[in-house]
Amino acid sequence: MTSEHSTPASSAPGGIFATTHWTVVLAAGQRHTPQSDGALEELCRTYWFPLYAYVRRRGHSKQDAEDLTQAFFARFLEKNYLSGLSAERGRFRAFLLASLKHFLANEWDKAQAQKRGGSAAHLSLDWQTADTKFQVAATNEPSPDKAFDREWALALLAKVIERLQKECEADGRAKLFEQLKMFLMAGKNETAQGETARALGMEEGAVRVAIHRLRKRYRVLLRDEISQTLTDESQVDEEMRALFGAFAT
Repeated sequence: MTSEHSTPASSAPGGIFATTHWTVVLAAGQRHTPQSDGALEELCRTYWFPLYAYVRRRGHSKQDAEDLTQAFFARFLEKNYLSGLSAERGRFRAFLLASLKHFLANEWDKAQAQKRGGSAAHLSLDWQTADTKFQVAATNEPSPDKAFDREWALALLAKVIERLQKECEADGRAKLFEQLKMFLMAGKNETAQGETARALGMEEGAVRVAIHRLRKRYRVLLRDEISQTLTDESQVDEEMRALFGAFAT
């Protein structure tokens, strides 16, 4: 999925977009442009739940966490937090969490007084499923920062799967994707390939090739999705290690 904010992946080394969403936002600085506003909102809409999980981990109730997360985005999307950005803040993940921590430390009273939604810019977020997701994720009881990183990684993987699914559907391979997506998981039993081949009416060798191609495309999209949150593509491998390190016990 090539966004209007990016150049084609083929134009950049290693399949990484030359212009990422976060780069577009930073380049715009404090100026509002349709491209930078759209890029920032897309990033926030994808990665809002890790912020909600962080707030809950800090001991806030469901209602307060919803209010605080929404109030934070209302201010964040007004670009108040983009002033004075320095080059070393090249990771959207780190910048967003640092901004939230600043907000929680300094804006609690204001957030308490603000009605959710209000007249300020805000995102339409799925609060109905947020608490359920949080309760499921809460079983391992990680620290707030680790919970944030873990939920960020999960959100990123979900975005990659969504992009891959849409690509397959556009190519008329929706059924193939539904049968093969389970093989994207690490450690998936390869003996299931025979059963999958029979379900698809394909030779087992052809299924193995299709799985290999799907995994290859998945890796490309994974690296690209990570790059969308960075200003320097050389940081992709480091960011990937940091994110998947969040799953370690």
